[in-house]
Amino acid sequence: MNQATSIPWAHLRIPPFPQVALRMLELVNDEAASMRLLTDLISSDPAFASEVLTIANSAIIPHRFAVTSILQAIALLGTHALKGLSLTVAVRAYLGRSMNYPSLRAIWRHNLATALLAEKLASAAWMDQNKAYTAGIMHDIGRFALAVLSPREYGSLLETHCGQADSILVPERDLFGFDHRQVGLHLIEEWKLPIEFRTSLREAGSPGKQSDPFELLELVNMSCRMADAIGFPAFAGCEASPFSDLLEECPVRFRSLFGSDFVDIAIDIGRKINAIESF
Repeated sequence: MNQATSIPWAHLRIPPFPQVALRMLELVNDEAASMRLLTDLISSDPAFASEVLTIANSAIIPHRFAVTSILQAIALLGTHALKGLSLTVAVRAYLGRSMNYPSLRAIWRHNLATALLAEKLASAAWMDQNKAYTAGIMHDIGRFALAVLSPREYGSLLETHCGQADSILVPERDLFGFDHRQVGLHLIEEWKLPIEFRTSLREAGSPGKQSDPFELLELVNMSCRMADAIGFPAFAGCEASPFSDLLEECPVRFRSLFGSDFVDIAIDIGRKINAIESF
């Protein structure tokens, strides 16, 4: 029996991905999709439409007027930004009540910080900012699945085995029968997310690809470490590298994005995370 068939996936109880969000993820990649088609799709789900309007009027989107229609929201956000934000809303809904556990809520805030920092780094690397943002959100999606499966037990495990990601894989397998990396790939497959979500986190290891220290995986990993350094760690009590040391690892073109003082960066990221959490 191979590993794929021996893993007890039935224990995960994975809910379906919101259909409106899934359809929108497909449409925004279709150049033939019109704003009217997107507007009609979003408007067909009042709860999702309300979320989109709230996003458009939140602190993460700087503008000077109140957005009152879905058409306005799409025009303001842009279709590709909607992709990342719709994914954010859908994943947050999946987390549900497990967000009430402080240690698990920390994972969520850490991933939001990672996504926002990845988006910022991507702008200087001439990379797709929205793809970097969504990769940041999906970075630890397997942890979210374990949190939903058993929030109290998983929260306790995180507190006991605080440290680098690799150090927690064995305890996860001992407790659940699978680890968060295995679950992440399984979750993407089960949700039938667009192909980019199944491939983007594997790109750095693609055969024949030239080594680039800031390709997508490395960019997200750097953003993850930066999130720890500015006060959004995935695990409480973990020792993070100083932010100044991380900047030294970055090419010069990235350093001008942040400056030498991480306090302003932390305030800006925190403001955006609080806005997302208030949706």
